Amino acid sequence: METLEGHVILVTGGTGLVGAHLVELLVNDGATVVVPFRSFHPRSYFMTQRLQEKSILASCDVRDYHRVFDVITKYQVEYVVHLAAQPIVPTAYHNPHGTILTNIVGTVNILEAMRQYPLIKGAIIASSDKAYGNLQKTYREADPLRGSHPYDVSKSSADLITQAYHATYNLPVIVTRFGNIYGQGDLHFSRIIPGIMQMAVRGTQLEIRSDGKFSRDYIYVKDVALAYRFLLQRSRETQGNIYNIATNEHYTVLELIKKSEKILGVSVPYKILNVAKGETPEQHLDWTKIRQLGWKPTYTLDTALRETYEWYKQYAFI
Repeated sequence: METLEGHVILVTGGTGLVGAHLVELLVNDGATVVVPFRSFHPRSYFMTQRLQEKSILASCDVRDYHRVFDVITKYQVEYVVHLAAQPIVPTAYHNPHGTILTNIVGTVNILEAMRQYPLIKGAIIASSDKAYGNLQKTYREADPLRGSHPYDVSKSSADLITQAYHATYNLPVIVTRFGNIYGQGDLHFSRIIPGIMQMAVRGTQLEIRSDGKFSRDYIYVKDVALAYRFLLQRSRETQGNIYNIATNEHYTVLELIKKSEKILGVSVPYKILNVAKGETPEQHLDWTKIRQLGWKPTYTLDTALRETYEWYKQYAFI
């Protein structure tokens, strides 16, 4: 197992939900963390935890290959975690062009820059459970990728391209596919847990895009960051592999609302709109592979939702 202390790690999307928690974890480990950025949200986890004071900020758009390569070489990057993406399914529905440029071309730019730079020791590319498409309910890593809507296809494509770079150039990359990620710092209130938090704090009505029966795996963002660190530390033995990463927390939207109300002691009134487009009704990841490697989630839904709720009350609606 590699120690990350003293190493230079590039975290694209480092100012976002997962990225900020991973940056926090890595700088506390003693790593030098480089964070490309386009803009900052003043209420983001990255800013509220003052992570800009603990990391190296580099103005960079992953869609610009030359700038990506410049950042990697300038800071002598050794490890890469590529999280930068357009992550919102409804946004992808309305803006497929921008989503494809960011999620596919941005990933190619990261991979190509790593291929051209000999100091890279390991990398993780974030795919998604949505890359599998919606033709079955439970997915294993060897299942084919069959996304059919703009966001899903963008993740399927980036995932396959990453696998091609490993197979063709022996690039030391790992692919991760997560379930639905939630936690402190998610300011996309169209997502179910941020929506629940917003309504719990403000006491207004939650609008549910689906029929309320859509079912997903849920994983706390701090567990996601811990999983990324776990894989980085084992990048020599895990390169070329794909890992589903999830938990046993699997709920429909309505079940999640009821659990949240019970855990937080609040009422979340809701209205079912049933207007969701391009979303998968039910999806579950088999995460046996990474469990056998030695990883398992640390947090329960009860603990994670309480911590998340406290963050939203303090920061999200200032």
